[in-house]
Amino acid sequence: MTASTATTATHPAWPAQPIRLYRVAISGHSHRVELFLSLLGLPFERVEIDLAAKGHKSPQFLAMNAFGQVPVIQDGDVTLADSNAILVYLNARYAADAEQWLPREALAAARVQRWLSVAAGPLAFGPAAARVIQLFGRPESAEAVERAHALFGVMEQQLGQTRFLAGETATLADIANYSYVARAPEGKVSLQAYPELRAWLTRIEALPRFVPMVKTPVGLAP
Repeated sequence: MTASTATTATHPAWPAQPIRLYRVAISGHSHRVELFLSLLGLPFERVEIDLAAKGHKSPQFLAMNAFGQVPVIQDGDVTLADSNAILVYLNARYAADAEQWLPREALAAARVQRWLSVAAGPLAFGPAAARVIQLFGRPESAEAVERAHALFGVMEQQLGQTRFLAGETATLADIANYSYVARAPEGKVSLQAYPELRAWLTRIEALPRFVPMVKTPVGLAP
């Protein structure tokens, strides 16, 4: 495993030690957590898990996440897996503007939750799956690409009505969905037919302390 550290100014509720993020750089699930950590300005340490060496199946890693999946964070005595769960935790514990990222008002909260469910469902089985096929040389799947375009059609319609997925300001809905949409062309899913979706990506990328997801040389040419 390798590690690097990002540091920021202190905050009254900040962790005493940098949060440790166990990740795989090419994982969109990992990136969504890294992105939110950066947007919040939290100090954190990246710990790269070696998939080729099956680091995610080691006894030490399975003790942190029995599913053997990244990301995992360690925040003091808290160890937490699942990217969306981590987003919710970080927001509730550290965000000065937690109401923006995950509102408490019933309807607004439900709108965010809807898109967190999309990130765990249609996004994972559409553009994320199509990208995995290209990254690891698996058999081509027209179904994954079709699911991606079906999702993007819905997102395009929504973003024609609101600036962000759940309203007029960025929320956890956007953080959870950004990474795999941004890298959808790596799964041979073109974004050319979706101007509202591409404009939304630009708005996310303009947020203070935004960090991009790593690019890989697979799929469609940029």
